[in-house]
Amino acid sequence: MTKSTTDEAAGSARLRGRRGLLLTVLAVLLAAVLAGHRAVPNLRGLGSLLDSVTPLLGLAVPVLAVAGLLRRSRLALLAVLLPATVWAVLYGRALLPPAGGSGPVTLRVASQNLRAGNPDPAATVDSLAAGGADLIALQEVDGDDRVAGALRERYPHHAAVTTVALWSRYPVREYAGVDTGLGWTRALRAVVATPDGDLVVYVAHLGSARAGHTATRDETVRELAAAVRADAAPRLVVLGDLNTATTDRVFAPLARLLRDAQADAGQGFGFTWPAGLPVTRPDHVLYRGLTPTSAGVVRTPASDHRAVVASFRW
Repeated sequence: MTKSTTDEAAGSARLRGRRGLLLTVLAVLLAAVLAGHRAVPNLRGLGSLLDSVTPLLGLAVPVLAVAGLLRRSRLALLAVLLPATVWAVLYGRALLPPAGGSGPVTLRVASQNLRAGNPDPAATVDSLAAGGADLIALQEVDGDDRVAGALRERYPHHAAVTTVALWSRYPVREYAGVDTGLGWTRALRAVVATPDGDLVVYVAHLGSARAGHTATRDETVRELAAAVRADAAPRLVVLGDLNTATTDRVFAPLARLLRDAQADAGQGFGFTWPAGLPVTRPDHVLYRGLTPTSAGVVRTPASDHRAVVASFRW
């Protein structure tokens, strides 16, 4: 081997080493963000945004692994194991088969943000009814008669407050609006008389969250949590567009009070928004006093959100 060939080989090795070092640094940074995202200050909603997208950061792991293979860097490949392990510990359970309870299903629920200005709301709700839901919770309802026309025969019992509504196969004993601090009522509490006993149902559409503007959303989460905390009902579900992901630190007040049907009986993250290529889950089925048997997401026509569904047994 000539001296020039040797020099070229050495130079190539040094270049691979530097590239491997860059990939290693990126892998360590990714692991640090995954493990420590809650430590990032929630200034102008930055912390909430980071919390919400951390499950998606796992997509960077295979990218780094492929880059390490292409660079033939053992150091980089070893380093990639670090964020892969952190991500698996934090979110890997979502990819495991559903762990829902066994036994007969006694209640099926669905929740859908209809989308303001939905061109065909009847088609949207009809797809939910076709899934056999006993209760259908709706948000962004604008009083369109087509919704009632599609549901009233199969769901003879109905409760509505401003733009949120509940359609039920079973009698609604009572209902009332719930103040979540928006300045106008966009949540309701209903008592539904199911064949197995009374069930308290909250339907909520919490404040919107925008980059740099999450204060209203944050306050509505706290107010809804306060209402649930004060509610003595042994069996309770919360359905709706809460405009926050379960991974968001702001979700903590609700997480301390209620279980998440998707986490307990579904598979995957159950992302619902935007409908075409969902990257987060603002729509939820939360519960207490019941056993979930399944949970999932349904693609419905004409809405910008996918619907969330779950089944329970008493």
